[in-house]
Amino acid sequence: MTTPLTQYLRLTIACAMAIVPMLSFAATNDSAPSDDAIPLAKDAVTASFTSDLLAHYSLEGDLKVEILRAWTPPDRLAHKWQVQLSDYPAIPSASMLLHCRFIADGAVVSENMIVAHAELWRDVWVVRQPLTSGATFDRALLESRRVDAFRERDVVPVTVGDASFIFLRGVDTGHYLTWHDIGRRPLVRKGDLVDVTASEGTLSITMKALAMQNGAQGEAVTMRNLESRKDFTAIVVDENHVQIRF
Repeated sequence: MTTPLTQYLRLTIACAMAIVPMLSFAATNDSAPSDDAIPLAKDAVTASFTSDLLAHYSLEGDLKVEILRAWTPPDRLAHKWQVQLSDYPAIPSASMLLHCRFIADGAVVSENMIVAHAELWRDVWVVRQPLTSGATFDRALLESRRVDAFRERDVVPVTVGDASFIFLRGVDTGHYLTWHDIGRRPLVRKGDLVDVTASEGTLSITMKALAMQNGAQGEAVTMRNLESRKDFTAIVVDENHVQIRF
């Protein structure tokens, strides 16, 4: 015989058995997202700094960035982390204070100032044989060496150097070649009579003028009209040839 108490107990047990799977399903769903969420890794931050700095300053070479202080990640997990530089130093250097923000799943978590050490490794020219002032740039007199360009500043990378350059001063063997040691070969020299072409549309005239300064290809130089003695500016286009465009 079934009593009211027995019926009540059976109903209570049935309800409990129905709720257990539901709780299990909810617990599974609640824990699923956290399985994919991760903390912000130090390597991810330095990788982001590296790509941002290379792009912002148009740097050539192998840039290495290191966070100097002990790394403490934000106190949360996220499926997607972003690191954004909000301000850049005036010039890139070996030591930089980087202003950045950490973004977790689209929400800004923190604004930060991080001290970073950087190295920019690239191949540069080193003098193999003594250089003579005024001589045309000759790669055979040089050799390449890989250096940190943030420590050895003003050195000339191996991507620069052809017959359009000259050595501006003598440099001994073993020294790095710097931007102070080379310059564009002047196609126009001070005191020379130079052909001046004046162009406007399809109309063009040519005359002679006196160069008042040296100038390499593409540079603006001051010229003097032989008749009026007035000075004007023209662009160097070739050997002893400048051009004016109206």
